[in-house]
This record gives sequence, structure tokens and C-alpha cells, in this order.
Amino acid sequence: MDAQKREQIALFRFGVITPLVGRKGLGWGEREKILGQITATTWEIPGSGRTTVSRSTVLKWLSRYERSGRAVESLKPHERGDKGKGRVLDPESELSLVNLRRQLPEVSVPVLLKEARRRNILGYEEVSIQSIYRIFKRHGLDRQSTSPEDRRRFETELPNDLWQSDCLHGPRVVDVGRLRKSYLFAFIDDHSRLIPHAQFYLSENTDSFRDCLLHALQTRGLPRKLYVDNGAVFRTHRLKYACARLGISLLHSTPYTPEGRGKIERFFKTLRTQLLPLLQEPLSLSQLNDRLRHWLDTDYHQRPHSSTGKSPLQRFLDHIALVRPAPKDLPDYFRIPVRRKVDKDRTVSLNGRMYEAPLGLVGQSVTLLYHERDPQRIEVFFQEHSCGFLTPLDLHVNARIRRISGQVTEMIPSKDPPPPTNTPYRGRSLFERRDQK
Repeated sequence: MDAQKREQIALFRFGVITPLVGRKGLGWGEREKILGQITATTWEIPGSGRTTVSRSTVLKWLSRYERSGRAVESLKPHERGDKGKGRVLDPESELSLVNLRRQLPEVSVPVLLKEARRRNILGYEEVSIQSIYRIFKRHGLDRQSTSPEDRRRFETELPNDLWQSDCLHGPRVVDVGRLRKSYLFAFIDDHSRLIPHAQFYLSENTDSFRDCLLHALQTRGLPRKLYVDNGAVFRTHRLKYACARLGISLLHSTPYTPEGRGKIERFFKTLRTQLLPLLQEPLSLSQLNDRLRHWLDTDYHQRPHSSTGKSPLQRFLDHIALVRPAPKDLPDYFRIPVRRKVDKDRTVSLNGRMYEAPLGLVGQSVTLLYHERDPQRIEVFFQEHSCGFLTPLDLHVNARIRRISGQVTEMIPSKDPPPPTNTPYRGRSLFERRDQK
């Protein structure tokens, strides 16, 4: 019997004798009345099929409790006197069998039993396989030849201490008149089990994961650690650089070892059993995400979690003051960085287009940061300091700039063209003086 079971029995016995504890001034009739009520009650006795308790048993429990100085431990069931000793075999036979097991560690127990009888270690008395297993277990011989990996359940102390993330293959959705497979990227807060963000996409790629991460950071703040899979989607230099700038430690699990991401895997199991079976017909991607958000907001985040005893949203809000908010320019942390050298004419080439850099960067190697979806907005950095944004090269504007010793002084105003005349063109007269006849 394990310790928890013994504690449950002790608590039950204490609950039975509670009406009699500490009441020494009771008269005989009143005491017998309480005993009669206890013995007439129908009980749910832990570990027993009986439903009633006898008068003598109640008095025995009460006596043990009072004599121990009212220690509830005295109500626990007594340990067996022969605990740790075999009752099927004598000590000499048991020791011989254990030594044989050490000599033949790879042999199965039935074969080992036959070999023990052949060597006269055991007689032909009835010995069950279960008894042999228990003997080996007491001597530490039931373990595998390789030591198991040390795995321990854990939980972080505060919200956003650790997020776990992974990708789940979702149902098919309707896209432009045909069915396509969907992929769910999701994040879970280790402390509260809150889902910072989850969303279905049509592609299992870096852009989908980055979009989901941006939504999660903007909605629930910055985590201190981000624990992800070892796949290519989660190992890009761009992701590592962005997380480092945001103060997020990016961690990767061991390949083919999903146990470390147990909480996000458990969430996926809940999603597969509680939401996805209710989707009777193929939906569009936006409809599927609407159903997901509604289920998260009205069901998952509001329902007490079996491990924490609180709803994920409430447990997250308990320490909301400690959550780091995301910066306002969060998308800029995920820009694409490239290295370029500024030419003598102050131009920089990027994606087949020419841009003009600030004057002081001529001949310098700079870092350009830009969004893939907005390649026109390019910020230039030199020695980790921002020098502004590049401007598209305009040759006609540059032709009107007056320079002295390489310095720009002023813009040369463009001359307006002469107003049109009504004089018809007559050959060479266009280039002759107007006063010439």
C-alpha cells in the first residue's frame, strides 16, 4: 500500500471518530448515542468493500488516536511485519535465484525458472511468474540494461517565463474552390496554460510561424524563453536575431524527442478531441480560424485546467503586472538584414534596384533592414546606429544639384520652358533671330 493510500485511510478514520475526540465529559448514554449514530451510518471506506464500521473498531481507532497524543499518523494502517521479504521462497533459494538472474540478465523469466529447476536451485513447488518478478524488483533487477533518461515534470513560476510552440497538421479547408491542407501554429504559456496565439495557415513555413509569433507577442507580451521544435522553420537566422534583440532566449528540443514539449502536445490533443471533431463540413481558412478563436475565448481559457486548478486566463492575469509588453515597433525586429557597401556615388543596390544612402556613408559597409512585404522602406545602420532610410535613386533630381568640392550646396531651380507661340514653323526660321528679316 502506497503512502497516499495510507493517508487517505487515516483521514477517513479521523473523520469517523471526530464526534468523540476531546469529549471526555460525555455521559455514558450520550457517548453510546454517538457510537450508535456512527455505526448506523453508511460509509465509503477506502480500499474496502464494506460500508459499515463496528463499535469495537471505532473505540480502537479512538484509543490509538488519544494514546498517540492525537497524531493522525497513528490512524494509518500498520505496515506488514514481513515487508520486503519473500513469502513464497526461503531466503537461501531466493538468493540463489537472484544470483542466477545476475548471471543471465537477458534470459526471460519463464526460461530462467526452468533453468533454476534444472540446476536444483528451485524444487517443483508452485511459484508464479508474478512472484518471481516481485523478487527481482526488490533486488533492483527489473530495470532495463540502459539507465532511463532523467525526465521530470516541471512548471515555471510566473507567466511568460517560458512559451512552448509547435505545428499541428490541421483539417482540409476550401481555398479558391479546392481543398487544401491547413497547418496550425500555436504557443502555450508554461505557467498558466494560456494560448498566447494560435492560427491555421495554408503553409508550414517560416512566414506562417513568424506571423503567428508576432500576433502572440503583441497580444500577450514578451516571454523570457521560447521552446520550439528542431525543424527548419524554427531555426532561421532571422528568428534567432529577432529573439536576441527582444531579450528572448530561443531553445530547441532534441530531435525526435517530443516529451520536452509535453504541454503544447497536450493542448493539441485537447484540440483534436474537443474542437476538430465538431467541424462537420469543410470550412474556409478564415471560418476555421474564427471557430478556433471562439473556442479558445469561450471554452478553453475559461475552464479550470486539470493541472493548475484555475482557468488559464485567470492564472495568467494573477501576475499580469510582471508581463513585459512588446515594443511598439515590434514588426521592425523581424526585418531582413543584409550587408552592403556604399559606392562612391552614394548608391546601394538591393533586389535589383538602386537607392541613395546618406552622404557620410560613402565607401562604408552598412547593414540594411527591410520588410519583405515592404521593400521600399529600407533603414540603414552603420556601427549599430541608425542613419535613416534609403531613398530611391532619381537621376533627374541629382542632375539639378550643385556641388562644390563634393559638398551639396543648393538645388538648381529648373527653368520653365518658354510659352508656346502661334507662329508656324518655317524650316530654318526656328533658329534665326526674331528681328531678322
